[in-house]
Amino acid sequence: MSDDDSTPLSATSTRQIILDRLKRHGEQSAADLAAHLSLTTMAVRLQLYDLAEEGLVEARAVSSGRGRPTKLWHLTDAAARIFPDAHQGLAVELINSVEALFGAAGLKKVVDRHADSQRKSYTALLAGARSLGDRAKRLAGARTDEGYMAEAVREGRDWLLIENHCPVCSAARTCTSLCANELEVFQDVLGLDVRVTREEHILQGARRCAYRISKA
Repeated sequence: MSDDDSTPLSATSTRQIILDRLKRHGEQSAADLAAHLSLTTMAVRLQLYDLAEEGLVEARAVSSGRGRPTKLWHLTDAAARIFPDAHQGLAVELINSVEALFGAAGLKKVVDRHADSQRKSYTALLAGARSLGDRAKRLAGARTDEGYMAEAVREGRDWLLIENHCPVCSAARTCTSLCANELEVFQDVLGLDVRVTREEHILQGARRCAYRISKA
């Protein structure tokens, strides 16, 4: 929605908000999107049809009892290209080159060095954070700055660190230790008094990555 409700959304901004909403929240009906945007359902449907023609979204029909089935819209794999990719092609090429030149051990050293750099940066950022929620929010902010579209959401006594996008997905598929190291980094920087577990993983077919942060 625009900052000034009296200012109509342009077609471009409406389109981007729809894509962002589907990325962050998963499949939605046209009516749900319309309510979020304060637009008519038909106006949103027209945008969805245009996005579908470009191959960026598609719908599945869900029966809701009587009446016509409801269409739930979601992003296609092709939509990944419109979100930050952190030069994934170059990253994959570099990973393959390092492994070819220096072997698996050499690649591990490079990946571990990257993890050490993350650990140092996040530790400095979280310094002084007094509560678990503050730590989770600061880490989410850092990850968002890196292109992960992250957010920290409270769930009972726990917090969920949710990453709605992976800007290094292709590199992570090529070198799975990148993901393994990140889980260790999160555990280290969030503190000995918490336990971090990955509950959803993009590389295993989930829409997003989600980490549960609990008091140990």
